[in-house]
Amino acid sequence: MATVRYFAAAAEAAGTQSERVDADDLGTLLADLRTRHGAELARVLERSSVLHEGQYVSDPSLPLAHDAELDVLPPFAGG
Repeated sequence: MATVRYFAAAAEAAGTQSERVDADDLGTLLADLRTRHGAELARVLERSSVLHEGQYVSDPSLPLAHDAELDVLPPFAGG
C-alpha cells in the first residue's frame, strides 16, 4: 500500500496528515482519494502538485510500488 502524506489545505480537506492507499497506479490512487474524501479534496487535488519519491508526477498511468510514498502539496503563499 502506498503512503500518501497531505500538507496544508490538503491535510485539512482529507481530515488527516497521512494514510495508506492500495493502488497500482497514480490515476487509481487519485480517483480513490477523491472518492474517500469528497468534493473538497477533489478541488484541492486539482491545484496541487503530487510528488512520488520526491519527484513531481502527473502521469495517471505511473505504476506505484506497494511501498511508494507520495506527497500532496497544495500551492503555498509566501513572501
